[in-house]
Amino acid sequence: MSKQSVALGKKVPPFKAEATLGGFSLSDYKGQILVLYFYPRDNTPGCTQQGIDFRDRYEEFKKAGAAIVGVSRDSMRSHEGFAQKFALPFPLISDTDESVCGLFDVMKTKKNYGKLLEGIERSTFIIDPSGKLVQEWRGLRVDGHVDEALEAVKKLAA
Repeated sequence: MSKQSVALGKKVPPFKAEATLGGFSLSDYKGQILVLYFYPRDNTPGCTQQGIDFRDRYEEFKKAGAAIVGVSRDSMRSHEGFAQKFALPFPLISDTDESVCGLFDVMKTKKNYGKLLEGIERSTFIIDPSGKLVQEWRGLRVDGHVDEALEAVKKLAA
């Protein structure tokens, strides 16, 4: 079996995953814009800021016809606590088996205190209402990113 992964301009293969707020199925988002953001870990400074940034602009994304879903390798228990602690109004996918990370090719080898570790490269993907991947940011920085993603969603919705 060949490893399937996403590509710009192509339909994203259907997938399901365990998530807060009742689970996730890509087919549930057909007909709307989906902002799928990958982050390394719950309750770390950058990831917390990223979640808060998406939370604070959530209504604007919704108004533009977009849903937001976060993804990391954390457990459901960790996600539920993280979502509750920061009042995140969108689902968080628990990708403990890295199947969603693999589909979007976001697992990268990183150096941390001189050790090589496998981890999620902070990335955001926009999937259009027909299910096609139309924009991606890989290896992004948190500062200003949510504004950039919202701008892209508004252009797509126009």
